[in-house]
Parts: sequence; structure tokens; C-alpha cells
Amino acid sequence: MNKKQRFAVSYRILGLTLLVGTMWFSSCQRDDYYTDGGLANPYFNGTMLEYLESRPIEFDTIAQIIRLAGLEEEFNTHELTFFAPRDETIRDLIGLVNYTGNDPHLMGGVNQRLYNLGLDTLQTLADVDSAIWRKYLERHMFRGRKLLKDYPQIDFDILSTFGGENYYAYNNTVSNIGVVFHDAVTDAGKPTETRLKYQGYRQLHLSYIPNLSQPDVWVDPAHVASSDIQPNNGVVHVLDFTRSSFGFQYFEVSEDIIQSKR
Repeated sequence: MNKKQRFAVSYRILGLTLLVGTMWFSSCQRDDYYTDGGLANPYFNGTMLEYLESRPIEFDTIAQIIRLAGLEEEFNTHELTFFAPRDETIRDLIGLVNYTGNDPHLMGGVNQRLYNLGLDTLQTLADVDSAIWRKYLERHMFRGRKLLKDYPQIDFDILSTFGGENYYAYNNTVSNIGVVFHDAVTDAGKPTETRLKYQGYRQLHLSYIPNLSQPDVWVDPAHVASSDIQPNNGVVHVLDFTRSSFGFQYFEVSEDIIQSKR
């Protein structure tokens, strides 16, 4: 077996070991909490890390990364608000090499780029420098407790009126966070359609700001799928994994990992 063949085998092993406990697309449809956030009890009698570990389908990998990043104390004792990425975002980031299946989450990713460059690939989560995990995880962490109702309104069509607000994360990066007040619509698309402005459901959005010298230039908003989950030491807002990425900038995270392997 030549070197490339050995690499290809190892990547398939990675898919079985690195990402155990992650959630496939069909699993989301089976989880009533993520279909309708109002169906579940928002309170959790335990720390934030214990909450994440209690949901292995969604957060097994994220909980491991918290420990690898040396952030266990923060998630167990600090009062914080966490915009939680789900495990699928790590699958997106890492991927597999020469994958021929149909799951887009396993195609390409960091390992494909490392393979193409002839560099050592990732066999476990610990193969990523802990400082990189910490750097990007802290972008999702904000001090203090903030529920959906504590954030200002944002309307992406009239930001001059409803512009959300900028907040500093743990590592002093900045994101704009706001609540979209959707319209209440009946008979949509019909002659009898009625629309009540801002009277529909409300949804949190977070937009990472890469450059503070350009505070109005945001990364595409990350949508919150389930908000106001409340463990003992803070609030968890779960990000929609189909509309967000780990660290909010996929290529930047990928590039940091690759540079660390050179």
C-alpha cells in the first residue's frame, strides 16, 4: 500500500472516530426541540458544559473541543452566553479525503487541502493546535447572560433604523447581534393575504465583523435555530448548522490549521 493509499484509508477511519456522535441531516428532523423551540423545557439543572455533554448527538464534538481548548472552567463556572455551533460544523471544517458518497459535509475540507499539500492530516481533534480551537471557540462566547429578549431588533432592510448592536466576544472580537421581528402572514400568496409588520416570530442573528476599522462590513449572518436554553451558569443559543460555520469564517479557520502543519 503506497503513501496516498494509506492516507485515504486513514481518512475513512477519521470519519468513524473523530466524528462519533455527530448528527446527520435526517436526525434533525427527528428532534422536536429543533423543529419547534417551544416544545422543550429551556432550563437545564447543570453547567453549560454538562448541558452540551448531555446532548451528544448535537454537541459531542464541540464538548471535546472545549476541553482541548482549555475552556472547561469557563463553561463550568463563568456566567456566559454561548452561540453554540453544532458538530456538523466541525465535519464541514475537517471533511474527508477522496470521499465519494453523497453527504456534502464529508467532501473536501481541511484534510483534503492537507492531503493535496503533502502535509500530515488530522486523525483526531487533538491534532489541531489547542490555541486554534480556543481562538475560534471564543468568538462564540460572550460574557453575562443574554436571552433573546435582551437583544435589540434588527431589520436587514433598514439597518439605519433597526441595526442590532455590536458586542465583544471573549477574545475581544466583535459581532453584531440582533433579533429579526418577522411579519405575521396569513393566506400567503393568495389574494386574501394579510401581513402584520413585525408581529410574527422572532429570531436571533449573529453577524461576525472581521475588521473593526470597517464595523459595517459583516460576515453573512448566522441564524439561531433554538434560543434561550438556560443551564445554571448562562444561556445557550444553538446556531442553525446549515446557515453558519465554526468560527464564522470557514476559510480563516482552515488556513490557520494548515499553516500550523507546515
